[in-house]
Amino acid sequence: MTEHERTTGPPTAEAAEFATPNSETPEGKRTLRKAIGASAMGNAVEWFDYGVYGVMVVYISSVFFPGDQATVWALGTFAVSFLVRPLGGLFWGPLGDRIGRKAVLAITILLMAAATFVIGLLPSYDSVGWLSPALLIFLRLIQGFSTGGEYGGAATFMAEYAPDRKRGFYGSFLEFGTLAGFALGTLIALICEITLGAETMADWGWRIPFLIAGPLGLIGWYLRTKLEDTPVFREAEQKGETESSAGMALKDLLTKFWRPMLAMGGLVVALNVVNYTLLAYMPTYLQDTINMDADATLTVVLIGQLVMMVLIPFFGKLSDRVGRKPLWWTSLIGLFVLALPLYMMMAVNFWLAMLAFAILGLLYIPQLATISATFPSLFPTHVRYAGFAITYNTSTALFGGTAPAVNEAIIEATGISLVPAMYMMAACLIGMVAMFGVPETAGVSLRGREVPGRKRPRWKKASA
Repeated sequence: MTEHERTTGPPTAEAAEFATPNSETPEGKRTLRKAIGASAMGNAVEWFDYGVYGVMVVYISSVFFPGDQATVWALGTFAVSFLVRPLGGLFWGPLGDRIGRKAVLAITILLMAAATFVIGLLPSYDSVGWLSPALLIFLRLIQGFSTGGEYGGAATFMAEYAPDRKRGFYGSFLEFGTLAGFALGTLIALICEITLGAETMADWGWRIPFLIAGPLGLIGWYLRTKLEDTPVFREAEQKGETESSAGMALKDLLTKFWRPMLAMGGLVVALNVVNYTLLAYMPTYLQDTINMDADATLTVVLIGQLVMMVLIPFFGKLSDRVGRKPLWWTSLIGLFVLALPLYMMMAVNFWLAMLAFAILGLLYIPQLATISATFPSLFPTHVRYAGFAITYNTSTALFGGTAPAVNEAIIEATGISLVPAMYMMAACLIGMVAMFGVPETAGVSLRGREVPGRKRPRWKKASA
């Protein structure tokens, strides 16, 4: 019996055509593995791009920016791509609700990987002057615009392929891809650092991780073109329930679904301030503020990321059993209470820094593991891609991608090394307020033009 049959009864021939892959059959497992691979690979490429930039900031600042404020300029350039992510969400999201998830995702991964690849070819400031940082900023804008459609589409794609009762488990692999991208970028940077040395890295070695993004993007594009669009979207398309135009999708979203957009926006503030402070800014923080050497810094971050990767599927599966909201509450409260003492622990020595980073990562995982199950479920099919992409990217642009630059600027202005912990605590408070507007959607169907979760699925009633 398929997941669709459990929730809607015996399928008609038409319904069977659009049934969610059955995770209990060999054919269904193969289809789900392909969907997971296509979504997670693209996400890994996206976060490989951002992760590499994060761990290479020390070198990027010296190559592209002159003066004492080089690091702030480099982090500001990291943040600038987030300014256009809402524009990417506005463009790609409604388009993905009209023409399909697959087509948009194939384009965005190529744009993103190509921009990262070209960064590895840019001339330095010493060679061409201000043209060098100008080109870097331009490529970061391309990355941001393409990413505006990438993440929301990948999460929507994954959520609509996954069986309702296992959406948390299968969706967690998208975030496995997130950390895989970060970890791969960190690992390559560490290998280059060890084998080439700091002098060679500053000269040309920093380019290697960026150039690797090219073939990674081609692999992700190939995987995505080999899959059909999601069963949920194809069913809506055949029934004529998709939007007639991107403009109509945007109008419906803003007039009828502003409440879930507001609630999701608050959760994204908490999610991404923690994410970019913990994963993207941490290498800079440990080196510049705590004076940890580069090899030790990358080792701390890499081990923490690998531990998080191992645990993510377990938390995704747990959310299918206990719900998404209990995991979010645990994460938000835990980070609020422990962020300050854990950051104080980092300043003591290498081993305590590693332990503190691991605990912060463990507290963050309940959020990270359930993004793909929680956020797409807040919107109906015909505006799901747009709702996710616009809300996620707007909130991320304002509070997430700016986190490294804000942290660094406040630390330099005040001399207070615990600013990142305080920033995380404030973001978690916003997330707690937003939680009151988020329904529990574990196990509900994502089909149709109604907001998921208004009616409990039959299997839930039967097992209650």
